[in-house]
Amino acid sequence: MRVVFAGTPEVAVPTLRRLADGPHEIVAVVTRPDAPQGRKRVLTPSPVAVAATELGLTVIKASRLDDDATSQVLAQHPDLGVVVAYGGLVREPLLSAPTHGWVNLHFSDLPRWRGAAPVQRALIAGDESLGACVFSLVPALDAGDVYARLDYEPPAMATAGDVLDALAHRGAYLVADVVDALADGSAQAVPQEGEPTHAAKLTIEDGRLDFDQPAERVLARWRGVTPEPGAHTTVGGARVKILGARPAERADGLAAGRIAQGDGVVLIGTATEPIAVDRVQPAGKGAMDAAAWWRGLRVDDPVAGS
Repeated sequence: MRVVFAGTPEVAVPTLRRLADGPHEIVAVVTRPDAPQGRKRVLTPSPVAVAATELGLTVIKASRLDDDATSQVLAQHPDLGVVVAYGGLVREPLLSAPTHGWVNLHFSDLPRWRGAAPVQRALIAGDESLGACVFSLVPALDAGDVYARLDYEPPAMATAGDVLDALAHRGAYLVADVVDALADGSAQAVPQEGEPTHAAKLTIEDGRLDFDQPAERVLARWRGVTPEPGAHTTVGGARVKILGARPAERADGLAAGRIAQGDGVVLIGTATEPIAVDRVQPAGKGAMDAAAWWRGLRVDDPVAGS
């Protein structure tokens, strides 16, 4: 088949590479335009654009699938469209233009966590079992029939970044199998069943840790917002990113938000037991070991969230 691929971040690259290694022809790759990166705000192509260029594929850079981008895609006469985290909606007439429509790799067990941040929201909610689906795009958000699913139980303390990386690689094989099945006519999709939940895009505020909650809830949020948008708190009025966190071992009780050091480990109290913090990034500084940050902290009786 003639396939158009749409994706932008690193999690879309494994599927692109897997399809490029298969029997189908990728006639175009749609991705978001170059974006400013780093402190110097250097315009940088998306990970998908980089991979597509390495593979010698035609790249269409578009912030949304407007009339111009749609015309460029339609000119390729695709049999199928494949989407993995492109960052824009596929609307008519493009939605129904390919012979086999469009399929999307979504990182949740649909209909749970429809939306922009399924893995992040699942971890924040404390879900123990996660998954991914390949489904047919329809006008409604993530509501199409499902061709294939996979289940995934992440390791303890795996972050959203860890889970997305694992699902991206596993999901690439799932997509390739669905594309092959569509090509030979054996693909079968089933309607989604169950009550949908919404995975809204994360904001910086979603990364704020509330140490008045139990330790398991604090750590669940830390996992869900790491690495993006990043977990953070304030100490002495200054913002601090929490880059590394885990359950504390053999820690005595500590009031919620209180920061202390015990056996070389920086601890922060919660509504239950303390959590251990391994690595931080104070505002305006680079990442550092939490113990080094603690030794240089010039705050009397430090409290996280103050």
